[in-house]
Amino acid sequence: MRSYCLPSIAAMQLRNLGLLVACQLISTTGSIVMVTLGGIIGSTLASNKAFATLPLSMMVVAVAATTIPATMLMRRIGRRAGFALSSLSAAFAVLVAVVALQQASFALFILSMMLFGINMAFTQQYRYAAAESVAPKFVPRAVSFVLLGSIGGAFLGPLLATQGQGWLSGIPHAGTMLALCVLFVVQAMLFLGLGAVKEHAQHAQLHSERPLGEIVRQPVFIVAVLGGTVGYGLMTLVMTATPLSMHINDGYSLEETAAVIRVHVLGMYVPSLAAGFLIEKFGVTKLMFAGALGLLATSVIGLQGHTFLHYWWALMLLGIGWNFLYVGGTTLLTYTYSMAERFRAQAVNEFLVFGTSATASLLAGTVMYFFGWTTLMLLPVPILLAICIALLLVRKDPLLDRAGAEH
Repeated sequence: MRSYCLPSIAAMQLRNLGLLVACQLISTTGSIVMVTLGGIIGSTLASNKAFATLPLSMMVVAVAATTIPATMLMRRIGRRAGFALSSLSAAFAVLVAVVALQQASFALFILSMMLFGINMAFTQQYRYAAAESVAPKFVPRAVSFVLLGSIGGAFLGPLLATQGQGWLSGIPHAGTMLALCVLFVVQAMLFLGLGAVKEHAQHAQLHSERPLGEIVRQPVFIVAVLGGTVGYGLMTLVMTATPLSMHINDGYSLEETAAVIRVHVLGMYVPSLAAGFLIEKFGVTKLMFAGALGLLATSVIGLQGHTFLHYWWALMLLGIGWNFLYVGGTTLLTYTYSMAERFRAQAVNEFLVFGTSATASLLAGTVMYFFGWTTLMLLPVPILLAICIALLLVRKDPLLDRAGAEH
């Protein structure tokens, strides 16, 4: 029987993947801290509580606005230099957040979150660096492997968010931000050791370069992008609103809120242990369909009540559903372009995914303030039914058969 890990790892660039895993851990730690504290800090600094999640929303807007420039920059200077520069931008961003907390400036805190979003636009490209380092048949495993770094971030992020709030006397949460600054400087140094990705001869149409319109009109490309936009958009909507619903509206402690965010992040990344294998065994569209069902289950549970366990289970399933749609969508996307076309196709995908995520983040605080948790849980249902139909329509596409993606 073929081993799941060893053959795939033997075919990968071990140095690159190891560095990407470590850097994924650091990036996830920073993201969790910002998601956990962003709405809470915003609520204390904003004069109008309806704008509590505006800093988080602007962070996601910055991610969306930076995706295309980030992709084009890395096309020019390479992944290594691009990733290292983005890490330094994150270190600077959290220092600005410290100043914002010291001066109790809501506007400055928004600026810091936007600067942090620049780094996140680059962070999302780690999975492409992994996919480009291996032969096509190992892409699902490579993407899943790199995402495993986020499991460590699921523990370190909430720990920093809760334990670091009093590290700097008189300025709540500033100690957490300073700790993040150190981590991102370390991340920038790690990226200096990243090697150039290797182009594999097995990639179809290695040097072909079609017009962008021809690439994006492919049904498989459209469904891949839909998977990413639906998964990331709905995950952002619910995850951004959860700290507000739990900590501000329902009175749960910061530790309890952080515990739910932690299990959510574990739900996002622990399935990566099996996602690549599941794609190989059952097919990518079936995995994405299971992800959509997981997100539907989130709404069902979230509508049942506001106890700690309701939040816990809903957010865990939210993470699992996101993982299956995200890993599946990324894998599906790689079947639609050649190596020569990859940067343009990836830029379109990232812009649409994080543009949708930015919109969802902007909606989260407003929906919570005016309509509440129940309405927030109902919004995903028709969207998820639509993605399920799209997956059923594309499952027999010849492109998937050629890629060996379906069974």
